Amino acid sequence: MAAATDWAANLEKLGLELPGVAAPVAAYIPAVRTGNLVYTSGQLPFVNGQLTVTGKVGAEVTTEQAAEAAQLCALNALAAVHDLVGLDNVVRIVKVVGFVASAPGYTDQPLAINGASNFLGEVFGDAGVHARSAVGVSELPKNTPVEVELIAEVR
Repeated sequence: MAAATDWAANLEKLGLELPGVAAPVAAYIPAVRTGNLVYTSGQLPFVNGQLTVTGKVGAEVTTEQAAEAAQLCALNALAAVHDLVGLDNVVRIVKVVGFVASAPGYTDQPLAINGASNFLGEVFGDAGVHARSAVGVSELPKNTPVEVELIAEVR
């Protein structure tokens, strides 16, 4: 089991770096702490301020592309947690909620959000295993195919 303090080495093994916090696209803050929990706002798959993919999953976007985007969303959520409390203080990821902009008839939302869930497991080991919801929706902000938020328990 990877300890939560191994997050930086695990990101490096994945060939990833923790980005800066994505700027909010409306009137909210990226993360808030209450007690020993940090709640992130929904994160989009931004890289350097640009969306990596747009469109509906099951139409313009494949499930595989959506899973890659969900991983980026989770990475951006971790950046928000890190900015607020530092990832060294994460005890575990408690819950992930993923939203999938779905074409009519698309029903593989859980597979799309696996991109976020699998990534969090790779970063935090057993501490990254979490409860989850994967919800199909008709539209998401900026025509993004996925949006991910999480709850982390912290020291």
